[in-house]
Amino acid sequence: MPILALTLDLDDTLWPVLPALQRADHAVDAWLRQHHPEVARAWPVEAMRGLRAEVAAERVDLAHDFTTQRQLTLRLAFASCGIADAPIDALWEIYFAQRNRVELYPDSLPALRRLTARWPLASLTNGNADLGRIGIDAHFSHHVCARDHGVAKPDAGLFKAAIGLLGVPAGNVLHVGDDPLTDMAGARDAGLRTAWINRDAKAWPNELGPPPDLDLPHLTALADWLESHASQE
Repeated sequence: MPILALTLDLDDTLWPVLPALQRADHAVDAWLRQHHPEVARAWPVEAMRGLRAEVAAERVDLAHDFTTQRQLTLRLAFASCGIADAPIDALWEIYFAQRNRVELYPDSLPALRRLTARWPLASLTNGNADLGRIGIDAHFSHHVCARDHGVAKPDAGLFKAAIGLLGVPAGNVLHVGDDPLTDMAGARDAGLRTAWINRDAKAWPNELGPPPDLDLPHLTALADWLESHASQE
């Protein structure tokens, strides 16, 4: 079946996310040290990360919502210091601005231009990246986020939401992502075709079932493959 549309993961597919998350954590810490030193002393960066991990483990109902997880973490940190009215809006803007200061992989933007010239593209993410702030929203027809739909990849519901927006049968949609479980196994089980962006040339984890349809080192290879096969259809 021909590929008529694509869904595309964001974090660690278009850019490495860890540097942005680390900058965001340290920006919040710097603000706390200036405005709420008592909270900064009680909850330095590593301790705040540990608290967030506790929140994630305890609040499984928020597994699809990283934004609320982080905001709840901040409320708990302030409450532990006897401050009931935490400045969540100010802190979230500091965090979110840095979280979206991502550096795209060199192949990402050229590949996006090639892909969106021929296929409708929906971003599909468990995270909270803001494509407008990053400056690439014009390349996407739709943006599907776990927080908005109440489920996270690999749940089939998130993939089906994207398929519904694209208006294309699942078998004609290629999902592109970096994570073997949430992207590849999740998309496969939802009936989509799959392209693994495997930048580190890792072996496929066989416990996840059949390997993806495509195993590619970067997005340039994806664009090459799609253009080549589209010309043969």
